Amino acid sequence: MSEPQGSEGTTQRLPVVEQTADPGTLDRSAAAEAPEPRPVLDEEAGANGRFWSARRVPAALCALLLLAVAGLFLYDIAAVRADRPAMAWRRDLARQLAERPLDDIWVLVGAGVAAALGLWLIVLAATPGLRSLLPMRRTHTDVRAGLDRDAAALVLRDRAMEVAGVQSVRVRMGRARADVRALSHFRDLDDVRADLDAALADAIRGLGLSRPPTLSVHVRRPGRKG
Repeated sequence: MSEPQGSEGTTQRLPVVEQTADPGTLDRSAAAEAPEPRPVLDEEAGANGRFWSARRVPAALCALLLLAVAGLFLYDIAAVRADRPAMAWRRDLARQLAERPLDDIWVLVGAGVAAALGLWLIVLAATPGLRSLLPMRRTHTDVRAGLDRDAAALVLRDRAMEVAGVQSVRVRMGRARADVRALSHFRDLDDVRADLDAALADAIRGLGLSRPPTLSVHVRRPGRKG
């Protein structure tokens, strides 16, 4: 009896079909793992106001003065309550206030000094201060930067010195205006001024200020020696 053919043949491995994940699931998981981008402000929303000064010195002086005056009055009142005579300066002050008329020169001087001090404190409380710090555009909501006016003037001066024909430059940087005065020892003055306008305008844009200052350029020849 003959045996069936193919009984001793090699075993073949069946192909394995790998299960692929759903593309939508991968996209959702990748989006969940990716960090959220920081909100970026556009150019119109990037403008911001000046930095506010803490004004620690005026606040400390005002607090010390009020503390000293309040301490003196409190001590004198406590002494009077303890059946002791009041201080001589307080008795004299009460007598002067009771006897002097309102149009007296010293009363007017004291009222003027008090009004000036009060006005000074109101101005300090209502104005931001820090005039030497120029606010920069905000590109992120949680980041705010400023540029010192002297540093901005130094950047403009370095860019102006790169222009051909410029011998020396003096830059005065303000909050609303940049005044540039240059000396040119060769080339036509109109050409030097045009190159300075272009170079400095590009430099001001590169500073990234919230409110770019107005550029004012003056070019002249150096004076004769002797």
